[in-house]
Amino acid sequence: MTTASFRFADRSAAGKELADRLVGMELDRPLVFALPRGGVPVAVEVARALQAPLDVILVRKISAPSSPEVAIAAVVEGATADLVISRDIMRMSGIDMDCLQENYAKQVAELERRKTAYVGDRPRLDPKGRTAVVVDDGIATGATMKAALTALRRNGAGHIVVALPVAPTEILQELKSYADDIICLHPVTYFRAVSMYFGDFHQLTDAETIALLDAHRMANGDAVKV
Repeated sequence: MTTASFRFADRSAAGKELADRLVGMELDRPLVFALPRGGVPVAVEVARALQAPLDVILVRKISAPSSPEVAIAAVVEGATADLVISRDIMRMSGIDMDCLQENYAKQVAELERRKTAYVGDRPRLDPKGRTAVVVDDGIATGATMKAALTALRRNGAGHIVVALPVAPTEILQELKSYADDIICLHPVTYFRAVSMYFGDFHQLTDAETIALLDAHRMANGDAVKV
């Protein structure tokens, strides 16, 4: 499949398509986790359709210097921030561990900033024994998604579903060892950047992300029972 074969209008449109697929799965007591920022507008549509609680799972990628979309590693929130490394990509990039550790410290600081901005003092959703639906707007190397799934499994998620609009077929194969179910609307054999598969793929701001999360909570927070 090529970029000419399909294109989502925007992230919300992709989320509505994903929601249609997920509703048909009749998931048991799902919780929806978005990877911000780009995964939030997709996840909002999924959570609305599933009538499920929505939270974020905070992950920061450490990018290859020559290709910002390609993640060498990812840092995921937790009692101690876990680092998940894509060893093959790290070797090809030429980055050493000293450089990786320096970037790790920067991304941990950004995780804390985002946690304050997006979550504040709100209680987090507990995935223990629940169906966790993990949503992003697409993946390239899968490092951030793998980090998120590792954290959810560590925290006791009973069943993990990855939900994506688009992803490379080889990365989807790798994710099978991290998730119980993978829903990808458009697996792509010859993959380019995620942005190539969207009409509108603008960089979301913190303000947009917070507004989406707050609007969902106000509309659904009291009606949806955890």
